[in-house]
Amino acid sequence: MGKLNEADFDTLIARRLKELRSERNWSLDELAKHSGMSRATLSRLENAEVSGSASMLGKLCKAYGLTMSRFMLMVEDQFQPVINKAAQSVWLDPETEFRRCSVSPPTANLSGEVLYCELPPNAFISYDGTPRQGLEHHLVLVEGALNITVEGRCHALTTGDCLRFQLFGASSYQAMDVGAKYYLFIV
Repeated sequence: MGKLNEADFDTLIARRLKELRSERNWSLDELAKHSGMSRATLSRLENAEVSGSASMLGKLCKAYGLTMSRFMLMVEDQFQPVINKAAQSVWLDPETEFRRCSVSPPTANLSGEVLYCELPPNAFISYDGTPRQGLEHHLVLVEGALNITVEGRCHALTTGDCLRFQLFGASSYQAMDVGAKYYLFIV
């Protein structure tokens, strides 16, 4: 998929969210119960009236049992062995300015994925849970300083550090004053 403008990408996300809800025969009220989000917010997301934040999409992915990258792959619906930099999808959280580039998205035949992420100075993102218990993560901090809390345990990382973990619950990412740039490998 080539570069899309933000409105086109929001429309693709909205379409996929509607499809996921329809596949499960859920009403907006049922999805609200599963995701912990309001019915009104869900409706606005499905109609591309608002851009989904990392937190919003994280809650929806958890409700559907999907990783964020798997969801984004469903939105993009493609597989190529070589993914040129210009073709890598980039998503920007409108609330935190968290930037997430899908360097190597998962496919039906490849379960691993590689993300390149940038958190601006002092930015904070959190996820209530994991879409799949025991999801394996390998985070390599390329630049900056980052505190990652995994299931209540905080890990302070500086440039060059690697954090490896399996995720069974909540997690959060707090960039320090210098911000953080990192690769995240998920299996």
